[in-house]
Amino acid sequence: MYKLLNKINQRNIKGITIVSLVITIIVLLILSGITLSFSLGGNGIFKRAEEGKNISELK
Repeated sequence: MYKLLNKINQRNIKGITIVSLVITIIVLLILSGITLSFSLGGNGIFKRAEEGKNISELK
């Protein structure tokens, strides 16, 4: 009886770790997409830094 329960528990643990790994990868991809859009987007960090540099050079 204990051997059967032990096998069932081992299968559940492996399934949970795979699911948590997939969820973690999805969350990281979403966060990296948000970061890239903020830094490289139309009004991103790099563009604002370049505009600030140009303004300070004019002064």
